[in-house]
Amino acid sequence: IRCWSNIPFITMPLSRAHGKSFAHRSELKHAKRIVVKLGSAVVTRGDECGLALGRLASIVEQVSVLQNQGREMMIVTSGAVAFGKQRLRHEILLSQSVRQALHSGQSQLKDMAIPVLEARACAAAGQSGLMALYEAMFTQYSICAAQILVTNLDFHDEQKRRNLNGTLHELLRMNIVPIINTNDAVVPPPEPNSDLQGVNVISVKDNDSLAARLAVEMKTDLLIVLSDVEGLFDSPPGSDDAKLIDIFYPGDQQSVTFGTKSRVGMGGMEAKVKAALWALQGGTSVVIANGTHPKISGHVITDIVEGKKVGTFFSEVKPAGPTVEQQGEMARAGGRTLAALQPEQRAEIIYRLADLLTDHREDILLANKKDLEEAENKGRLALPLLKRLSLSTSKLNSLAIGLRQIAASSQDSVGRVIRRTRIAKDLDLEQVTVPIGVLLVIFESRPDCLPQVCKEGRLHCWEFFDNKRKEAAHSNQILHHLTQEALSIHGVKDAVQLVNTREEVEDLCRLDKLIDLIIPRGSSQLVRNIQKAAKGIPVMGHSEGICHVYVDMDASVEKVTRIIRDSKCEYPAACNALETLLIHRDLLRTPLFDQIIDMLRVEQVKIHAGPKFASYLTFSPSEVKSLRTEYGDLECCIEVVDSVQEAVEHIHKYGSSHTDVIITENEKTAEFFLQHVDSACVFWNASTRFSDGYRFGLGAEVGISTSRIHARGPVGIEGLLTTKWLLRGDNHVVSDFSEHGSMKYLHESLPLPQRNTN
Repeated sequence: IRCWSNIPFITMPLSRAHGKSFAHRSELKHAKRIVVKLGSAVVTRGDECGLALGRLASIVEQVSVLQNQGREMMIVTSGAVAFGKQRLRHEILLSQSVRQALHSGQSQLKDMAIPVLEARACAAAGQSGLMALYEAMFTQYSICAAQILVTNLDFHDEQKRRNLNGTLHELLRMNIVPIINTNDAVVPPPEPNSDLQGVNVISVKDNDSLAARLAVEMKTDLLIVLSDVEGLFDSPPGSDDAKLIDIFYPGDQQSVTFGTKSRVGMGGMEAKVKAALWALQGGTSVVIANGTHPKISGHVITDIVEGKKVGTFFSEVKPAGPTVEQQGEMARAGGRTLAALQPEQRAEIIYRLADLLTDHREDILLANKKDLEEAENKGRLALPLLKRLSLSTSKLNSLAIGLRQIAASSQDSVGRVIRRTRIAKDLDLEQVTVPIGVLLVIFESRPDCLPQVCKEGRLHCWEFFDNKRKEAAHSNQILHHLTQEALSIHGVKDAVQLVNTREEVEDLCRLDKLIDLIIPRGSSQLVRNIQKAAKGIPVMGHSEGICHVYVDMDASVEKVTRIIRDSKCEYPAACNALETLLIHRDLLRTPLFDQIIDMLRVEQVKIHAGPKFASYLTFSPSEVKSLRTEYGDLECCIEVVDSVQEAVEHIHKYGSSHTDVIITENEKTAEFFLQHVDSACVFWNASTRFSDGYRFGLGAEVGISTSRIHARGPVGIEGLLTTKWLLRGDNHVVSDFSEHGSMKYLHESLPLPQRNTN
């Protein structure tokens, strides 16, 4: 129990002790007490007469959601003048129309002029209506709202200030949303140059300063200032080089040029920044964001509280390292330098990385052991992810071998001429291979992915941690260090960057000017999340690995159990592991079928029966919930089909176009299967596990794609290349090739230069 001006109230427990502002956006989700300041441009319509009702309703909904989460919400609002102006104009028009209709006739109604309306009168006419609107909107969410009108004098008088403080605390205690506004009907004109008067005083000359003053007085955790701009920019918004400032630090205002204020309201961006810095000094975190943009206004407040990168965040703590944008720029610059190296130099880097993996094998395995122990101690990591997290000597050896394969072929990958055409005399065109650009590789419990992708082109690596777990942190750190050590021999260390937090993954996926391709490596849920989060950046990957093995009626007894065992049991967590086993109906109740079931039982594979398979059995295993399931463990579904045609139809209906296999000795049946199954990989009498870049001889694999654009199936170095055109001429212009020009197109194919086969 506390007392404010002899008024007792009970405070709800806060998630943190007030005193210092939040250092990082990710901490904003812990904000308990929040002030939302709505600027005039947010609340009013474009014509400045009346309120933007749809926008206001969306803001009320977001505030209500946060209030019902147990937070204490306060609103500092503008809009009374605009609402009053609308009402007074309506009254004046009505009054004038009546008078003119009586004295002059209807013909002169169009000549009526609206007099200039005094702001205080508009505020007096609009305050009651504005509050009634807020009350009606909040009632839809079973929330009560209360109006408080203040002036600067209320903060200068100590007793009034205490009374105001006590009133606000009592309203918050009763779960009521206070709606505060300057009493514009009686407020005196603001004094010039009175924004800031020291650390402890800020004059209330507009709603920006009012919101800052209230935020500090009420020991608020977060102040959200909504206006009609995205935040602060390092140059005038709309200019070519203008960049939104993600984090603003005290002292940075010297590097910012402030423009004019918004079309409505008393303050401008300079006033907002001054108020924000004052509140920051008082221990309140501040975010300035756009509350008018139709694509984000419906969730801007909740996005800010969730820690998403919206608007400009004011912080007193500068990060120890570069931001993700700076890392992207370093990766872009380093990658361009890397692409310009000679082939022998790039090969030298890759050979060096392979040697480092071998030389530091014990250090890598020790770091990986720490990751495994921490993951097991937490007990929240599923067994398939634990298996993916684990590194072994054989895995590292395979990585080193794959890297050496790439080094051997890299001298003929980037810069390879794939087409030469003589356009005209002395005008030759070449199409040559170049790296795609900066890659954003997102992997989940897969530390071996890092050296796999750090081989050619420009790479930007991101570690994605599900549920904020950093299960591969130790492994990634040493692998990243070794990768940068290899790159440093030719001064391109920054071409590979490593990020170790999850919070900014969506922000990375929006860096379409810095990142050229996203490659997610992990679960199907991870891939779907990244595909959803990517904004304007192509994503190469597969959402699921539902791989089928079809056992035909002409299958070999010796081959069936070997291929099925390898496909399902060799590494069940892999995306190329068997998930659904299709059996020809004629094989039921045969020795071959019994051998398959016995083998799966010995390997402790849990069997789920498909609908048709279950109908043939008196006592069947548990019936499958869905035929479109990726188990990622020692589980699989068995289903019965009547023919190879039905097997193909089943795969097309329930598969994921990843890898599908037929086991048969009938070549005609096999060829039908190979030609008709529309998947990235289709095999005959071979395990699904061969669907791998290393096993295909592509070197280290960077992913498997089931899309039809750019790359499909296991993706090696060729999948990370694109092309550019080089045209070499001698004073050629297009007009020379016109109907009456002096030159003619030849379009002759020229021989390609000999490839290096050593």
